[in-house]
Amino acid sequence: MEVERFDGSTSPEQFSSEIESKNVPAVFSGCIKDWKALVKWNPSSGGLEYLQERVGSSTVEAMLSKSAPVFYGDLRNHERVSIPFHAFIASCKQLSDNMADTSSGSIKQEVSGATRTDSNETCLISGDARHIYLAQVPILNIESQESSYLEILLDDIQKPSFIKNKILTSINFWMNGGHARSSTHYDPHHNLLCVVAGHKQVVLWPPSASPLLYPMAIYGEASNHSAVDLKSPDFSLHPRAKQAMDCSKTVVLRSGDALFIPEGWFHQVDSDDLTIAVNFWWQSDMMLSMLEHMDAYYLRRIMRRLVDKEMNERLLGVPSDNRQAVKDACEQSNVGAGNCNEHIASHNSQVSVGQNPHQMPQKSNNTQGFMLNQLEPHTAQALHRLVSLVHDSVNVTGQSQEVGCNSLDASAASSKDGNKHYLATNSSHLGDDPVAAIIQSVEPLVLRDVLQSMAHNFPRTLEALVLHMLSPLAAEVLTRKFDEMDQQGTKTEQSNFYQLFYGVFDDQFAAMDAILNGKEALAFQAFKNVLDKYLAVKCDSSG
Repeated sequence: MEVERFDGSTSPEQFSSEIESKNVPAVFSGCIKDWKALVKWNPSSGGLEYLQERVGSSTVEAMLSKSAPVFYGDLRNHERVSIPFHAFIASCKQLSDNMADTSSGSIKQEVSGATRTDSNETCLISGDARHIYLAQVPILNIESQESSYLEILLDDIQKPSFIKNKILTSINFWMNGGHARSSTHYDPHHNLLCVVAGHKQVVLWPPSASPLLYPMAIYGEASNHSAVDLKSPDFSLHPRAKQAMDCSKTVVLRSGDALFIPEGWFHQVDSDDLTIAVNFWWQSDMMLSMLEHMDAYYLRRIMRRLVDKEMNERLLGVPSDNRQAVKDACEQSNVGAGNCNEHIASHNSQVSVGQNPHQMPQKSNNTQGFMLNQLEPHTAQALHRLVSLVHDSVNVTGQSQEVGCNSLDASAASSKDGNKHYLATNSSHLGDDPVAAIIQSVEPLVLRDVLQSMAHNFPRTLEALVLHMLSPLAAEVLTRKFDEMDQQGTKTEQSNFYQLFYGVFDDQFAAMDAILNGKEALAFQAFKNVLDKYLAVKCDSSG
């Protein structure tokens, strides 16, 4: 998402259809160059005296911070104090005189790593401009219909022509004496930030980057702010923040420029010494058209989308060469492509004796696709790998070293008794879950052949696989493969497959429950991650 630049000739129609509708930031170079404020408020040409004279002794609310030049939005890190406007202007004049021969507060130096030596000083007087930021002081508060002492400044500014049709909620005044850095946050309105004097550097992140910025809890006072410390980020506490800059965009605004910041876009702003700005806020069309009685529905839809996204991210990084992945998995068990059938036959002599002819439909030894020696090499490899995983896991649990009907039937019985599925892994990534990895690595119709072969030749192994070794992640992968099989096969093939697959189990509903419960367990874990990433809500419940 590139930040495009436009000139002041943008029409309201172009802005609405080509810029605002995309919900992507845009810079408008020189779009407020005709404002009277650009001359009258300019600190280098008597602007401070002009502002002092116009606003006089009116009292304004300012942000007082001992962590300057960083101003955090959380009330725990700053105070809102009332000060006479003329006192703030006087302190800005004094600060300007003291800093006349230095550029230590410039954006360029700050970006290169320099920090102000006075950032940890104790603010002794409320009029110290280095620790005070006139942030979001209303010039006109349309939404609350409250009067403002700064309303007199409306004579010096005007609504940019390309937003003339927008119904504003407020117009705000921003001014800092020394260098100021705002904490990373988003706003619930569309925002047009106009720089009257000085420079601002704005770093922008799309709403989708919020997990990298660790937004504060949705129920908190500063829910629209990032919890990541700007001075010294703790990556052990916020590890995802390491990738935050990779998806950011940075723009520098000079006097006369404006930046459209869409609702929901995180932004962090550096303001040079004696920078003055005005911003316009208005509600987006989406928020204006959202009916209150639909809120619960949209909330559920949004949460479902985020949960689906979280689950999909767990399935990324799957090898694209399915056959090679299966071959590699097979070779990890010291079985080459040339002798997989031989090893499967060996397992068959141990496992198939547990087959109960009354528990599944019987097939002729000549049934195509079920004879082990007729399987395609990659199908045989996948089959051997799954069979081996079940047998190896049964052995690890301390059961009989000879894997036959007794050990596998005992495993199946534990499921019916409601005992713990001790063979299933709790891993949440394919690399840590061999069953999920092998299922994901094969093509849908190949997997169908594998499962049909297991149902015919190793029914108890298939039962143990589904009831004991199918982790939540593996259950999700398996059902996605089922969906792909259904799309690629005929209705008759689907019916025959599911009849054979579920016919293996004494209780077909128990098998279906095992798969669906696994899917829901993974979805619940994804839901908890979504609450943590986007809302900073910790959910300790296991469901």
